[in-house]
Amino acid sequence: MAVNSKKPETLVLHAGWRADPATGSVAPPIFQTTSYQFRDTEHAANLFALKELGNIYTRLGNPTTDILEQRLAALEGGAAALVVSSGQAASAFSIQNLAKAGDNVVSSTDLYGGTWNLFANTLKDQGIEVRFVDPSDPENFRRATDARTRAYYAETLPNPKLAVFPIADVAAIGREVGVPLIMDNTAAPILCRPFDHGAAIIVYSTTKFIGGHGAAIGGALIDGGNFDWEKFAERQPALNTPDPSYHGAVWTQAVKPIGPVAYIIKARTTLLRDLGAAASPFNSFLTLQGLETLPLRMERHCANATAVAAWLSKRPEITKVIHPSVQTGEPRARADKYLKGGYGALLGFELAGGAAAGRKFIDALQLFYHVANIGDARSLAIHPASTTHSQLAEEAQLATGVSPGYVRLSVGLEHIDDILADLEQALKAAA
Repeated sequence: MAVNSKKPETLVLHAGWRADPATGSVAPPIFQTTSYQFRDTEHAANLFALKELGNIYTRLGNPTTDILEQRLAALEGGAAALVVSSGQAASAFSIQNLAKAGDNVVSSTDLYGGTWNLFANTLKDQGIEVRFVDPSDPENFRRATDARTRAYYAETLPNPKLAVFPIADVAAIGREVGVPLIMDNTAAPILCRPFDHGAAIIVYSTTKFIGGHGAAIGGALIDGGNFDWEKFAERQPALNTPDPSYHGAVWTQAVKPIGPVAYIIKARTTLLRDLGAAASPFNSFLTLQGLETLPLRMERHCANATAVAAWLSKRPEITKVIHPSVQTGEPRARADKYLKGGYGALLGFELAGGAAAGRKFIDALQLFYHVANIGDARSLAIHPASTTHSQLAEEAQLATGVSPGYVRLSVGLEHIDDILADLEQALKAAA
């Protein structure tokens, strides 16, 4: 039974699954298996030749994970999705799927520290150059583009800078020259729909808000099916020239009977196959459980975070609050344009006492958990300069928005009175 709706509250509950035809189970089963029986030799050959889609091996796909992929693609209005073992794997795959040694990618400077390190060091070791530009001027992306630029990359609501990225402006530049915009939407699910603004690919760490419970690591790539790879064949050789790793397939041609999913099929049949960052079926099941309540949770996350930002803005111990709700000028205009229904759960601030006060504040928290994650149902806090961004040089830390005294909060679903009470006692302890 198909449920015809484009509403996120309905899609997260019904897209991709109704009930198990054999048992009537409403909850998606956990298909904890490595392999799948082929009907006969022709069936097996057709699967490997992409003449027919189906299950081969859980490193390539799994029925539980497939439900999550269908649900995520439907939620974002995309053509298809690929779920992988972590958000970091998704970020790496998103670039490796288009770029090889000698190619380059232009990225926003406003990035999560782990992504910055991946781009600046690991991809560099693989021969892929990532050129970092300030996103406050979208034309910086055009200026950094040359004949071997394969993609643009950015975060919708960058962690920890929290200045919303100009998606439509950069996407439009990219579509002029054949460069797709890849958007990491991890911090803004439900709030922002990057495909509506011209992005070609969406990346998620499903570990964060999509799961919401902090129980399962995962990542996803979603193909918008809205980028004309063939029109820019010279710019995008990975999808338009014979791929020796898959019996010479030209991906834009090979997938035509299936649909506009060349990007995601290539990622599955080459990168996932060869590098093996497969999602655990159990983790996919857990992520599906979290996804069902995502729209409701984001409402509460946003309401609580906005209240915290307003409260902190009045505190004498705080020199600066970083949250879209308290921004002005162009940053606030972008937040209002791209974020619908709230300004997100992430919030940063700087204490007058600097790094020493920040450490005291973190150690004094009682309700907030001191962890390296974001997006849990519970409230979380961390000092990025000494943890998540500690591998970066001080100059790179500042470029991403991390100062020595910066504290990041991921505001959870607890009652706002309890959240504020914990913050107050920790501020007093840090004074």
